[in-house]
Amino acid sequence: MKKKLTLVIDDAVTARAKRLAQAEGTTVSEIVETYLAERTAKQERPWVPEPGSWIENIIGVMPPFPDGEEDYKVVLKKILMKKHA
Repeated sequence: MKKKLTLVIDDAVTARAKRLAQAEGTTVSEIVETYLAERTAKQERPWVPEPGSWIENIIGVMPPFPDGEEDYKVVLKKILMKKHA
């Protein structure tokens, strides 16, 4: 199901977008829809580093946080409290 969406875009950007759409044989609406679909899809699935990237190589170097905690500040506070208590 498609829904109409009104956007406020600078005239120069609109003109360039129309020329791009014409050159690619598509519409500005399809360009915007594709862009938004790609951006929102990233939010729906967990992030995975690019294969072969330096980030992929360092994953697993640091052990997971204890107790399932995800906030490093909370973990650091617990460690410091335990160390200096």
